[in-house]
Amino acid sequence: MRRLLACLLAATPMMAAATSVSICFNYGCLSEGAVELDATLLAGIQASLAEAAGPADERARLAAAVGRLYRAAGRSLPIHADRAGDYLDEGVYGKMDCIDHATSTTRLLQVLEDEGMLRFHRVLPQQRRTTFLIFQHFSAAVEERGGAGDGPGARYVIDSWFVEHGEAAVVLPLEPWLDGEGPNVQ
Repeated sequence: MRRLLACLLAATPMMAAATSVSICFNYGCLSEGAVELDATLLAGIQASLAEAAGPADERARLAAAVGRLYRAAGRSLPIHADRAGDYLDEGVYGKMDCIDHATSTTRLLQVLEDEGMLRFHRVLPQQRRTTFLIFQHFSAAVEERGGAGDGPGARYVIDSWFVEHGEAAVVLPLEPWLDGEGPNVQ
């Protein structure tokens, strides 16, 4: 009986533990604050991601999870004042540019990956696009696991800079994003 119980416990997914993560704000990671992501929040995200039927569904759930995590962080950090893009939150303490979003979203996704919540993707380093040599934009990114052959899987950005604080992030294939695709937030 003890062996059966031990086997059942070993096979049961572990409940996500509370964890702390650093969030950047005030443009260019000028300011950073640690936020505690509680076990209940992470367990809810874990349950949602566990229901993903495939890679596209997992990406949609990751986008929503990023919004939930930012809402939670905004309860203890001034990032709740952040608005979509850079122009709507001019001069506001807690504003976030794409560097803040790319860095923080990558950290949040890394927490989910470290907790074993991602079945269809792995977190990539931040991605950067440059237009006309001076306009740069950064984003968090993921790659589908098990790409065809030995090559990498399809890559996507998960870009929270485009949306209002706490909304689901925008998910786009990496190549169109590198070419400038994305919502207009001006």
